[in-house]
Amino acid sequence: MWMKSLKATGAVVLSLSLIVGCSSNANQSGGNDGGDDLSGNIKIDGSSTVYPITQAVAEEFMKENPGVQVTVSTSGTGGGFEKWTQGETDINDASRPIKDEEKEEAEKNGIEPVEIPVAYDALTVVVNKENDFVDKMTIEQLKKLWEPDSKVETWKDINPEWPDEPVKLYGPGTSSGTFDYFTETVLETDGKSRTDYTASEDDNTLVQGVAGDKNSLGYFGFSYYLENKDKLKPVKIVNDEGKAVEPSIENVNNGSYNPLSRPIFIYASPKVMERPEVQAFIDFYLKTGNELVEEVGYVKLPEDQLKESKEIVKEATKE
Repeated sequence: MWMKSLKATGAVVLSLSLIVGCSSNANQSGGNDGGDDLSGNIKIDGSSTVYPITQAVAEEFMKENPGVQVTVSTSGTGGGFEKWTQGETDINDASRPIKDEEKEEAEKNGIEPVEIPVAYDALTVVVNKENDFVDKMTIEQLKKLWEPDSKVETWKDINPEWPDEPVKLYGPGTSSGTFDYFTETVLETDGKSRTDYTASEDDNTLVQGVAGDKNSLGYFGFSYYLENKDKLKPVKIVNDEGKAVEPSIENVNNGSYNPLSRPIFIYASPKVMERPEVQAFIDFYLKTGNELVEEVGYVKLPEDQLKESKEIVKEATKE
């Protein structure tokens, strides 16, 4: 539903583990979502794309709720779902919707998936800062470059006006929701692409790879480009209307950065939301968290879609 809405409206408004630490002044906060009354531990894993938002939300939440420890890890959307469907974590960050087989595994273990959209992202294609010949690319060119049986070895194989130099590719691993979205949207395959590229679930590794090789190209979430825009050059994408558009919050908002704009999610279950600290965290995510979204390089939900996410949570927690 969200994928269709993103394209139809035309005006879309977008293994590393870290225990997010409390600040020394945590007890000075107001505790609007429970404060000293809440305690417990919340385990979160999943998408490296969604991670910056969840990390920021967790930091602010723990300032207001010093009795709650939130642990945020990143093993990719797929890797996170493997743990979540087994009940090893409470919440899964996801840059794609849950797959049928993942849903079946969750339900087999008594876990009812609740999909909660939290923001929009602009999947970003980047090249090295020294690259002076790639300004824009079409979806067809990206497909030719990344498809499973690709014969592309040099830049000239993509565009005859480009140099006869080898292309070095960097991209997310197969457990990544970003990989799934890219292969579905650009390659029109079911999780398949060429395999002769440097793959990593850690987007910072991809950033470093592209930044260190003048003949490189890679793709990942928009926030990782923003954090490293002094090292990377974004590639404009020719959209459905034939216009070359740069990834930006504004262009996701106005719908022109298509088809690489996408919704991103957190997943929970009614059972885990019975715990007061988890319910408070998710409520906080959809309130304060929505205001943090743009600070970490994403596009916050418009009011109508934010309201819909809150309704999803409300319905899931009805007795």
